[in-house]
Amino acid sequence: MMLLDDLQARGLIAQASNLEQLQQILQQPQVLYCGFDPTADSLHIGHLVPLLMLKRFQDAGHQAIALIGGATGLIGDPSFKATERSLNTEQTVSLWVKKLTQQIQQLMHSEDKPLLIANNADWMSNINIIDFFRDVGKHFSINSMINRESVKQRLNRPEQGISFTEFSYGLLQSFDFAQLNRQYNCRLQIGGNDQWGNIISGIDLTRRQNNASVYGLTLPLITKSDGKKFGKTETGTVWLDPTKTSPFTFYQFWLSVDDADVYNFLRYYTFLSCDEIDNIKACDDLSQTKPEAQKILAQQVTLFVHGKEALASAERITDALFSGCVQMLSLTELKQLELDGIPCIYSDQSNLVELLIEAKFANSKRIAREFISNNAISVNGEKVNEAERTVMQLPLFDQYWLIQKGKKHVCLIKKLS
Repeated sequence: MMLLDDLQARGLIAQASNLEQLQQILQQPQVLYCGFDPTADSLHIGHLVPLLMLKRFQDAGHQAIALIGGATGLIGDPSFKATERSLNTEQTVSLWVKKLTQQIQQLMHSEDKPLLIANNADWMSNINIIDFFRDVGKHFSINSMINRESVKQRLNRPEQGISFTEFSYGLLQSFDFAQLNRQYNCRLQIGGNDQWGNIISGIDLTRRQNNASVYGLTLPLITKSDGKKFGKTETGTVWLDPTKTSPFTFYQFWLSVDDADVYNFLRYYTFLSCDEIDNIKACDDLSQTKPEAQKILAQQVTLFVHGKEALASAERITDALFSGCVQMLSLTELKQLELDGIPCIYSDQSNLVELLIEAKFANSKRIAREFISNNAISVNGEKVNEAERTVMQLPLFDQYWLIQKGKKHVCLIKKLS
């Protein structure tokens, strides 16, 4: 199956500037790019689909470029944002550029077709403003820019509006496309469908400045079956950095995907073929047990982002919590749970009854004692049946106690030194 046919079968093409011509030029190796502005010190799962798209092109023999917005990140893309972004310092943005560069290099490592990483600060930092207005600004119509839906939404909020700084963002992104076309013969830009207006402007500017035919392709907004945007949790952003979102929590996020969404997400977020995904669905439909699709999704995405060892660790933690065999967990795995895996409290308390109240397993000493006497409480995988028993004697790695009430109520206690 040709690449674009596969992308369409997966539902990964929202808009394309000229699909027929794009299909033709992609029969030969091409250079394409996707931009990532440094708005934090890590990418999050909202960046995964474009990253995976670059990888799909890369695996098909094309040259992918990840463009880090060292310059545009100082302004911030206003596309479909309700309010003006807060401006970050040059020092902060520069640090984030370095971190995102390292992260993307690690994620997209390939011996066959190495990913190129560019930084638009390299060509924008020395631009003369008069030259920019004459050479770039003259090609942009204020009328058409104002009529973009992303700008109109802001203009319709008189209490917010849009600053000239953010309004000019489209010129800078368009200039990126023209510059990458000159330097690398880049002929395709991909991005989220909120970038369509900026991409079209870049195509037009590149044609005018470089007399070159280039193309644009956007990815759909990933939504759940209930229409809500996919990617956020009740606790916030799911980061790709393991020190911000642990591999265990990352794995659990994908494991909890709804049955109505999981087969689409296998198409969006994995490299399994559409036929393989159809077979998974067919097997799940015939099975009388829990579907396997969520586990396969969690394995595939965690493997891509965090690697084999982290995936094995996430699965080991999952099994240990389910079985109660928490003694098998390593210190590193317990630290993952402390970061964000399960509720964690820090205490110098040694009495289990008091700890159950601190952990909010019980709201009184009487109820806490009842739980203990009914064999409902485990500490470090062992049932406890003495109401006054202390847990300070056998901490895991001299630091942790893992208290469980049934399968769903779990709390990590870290000893205060």
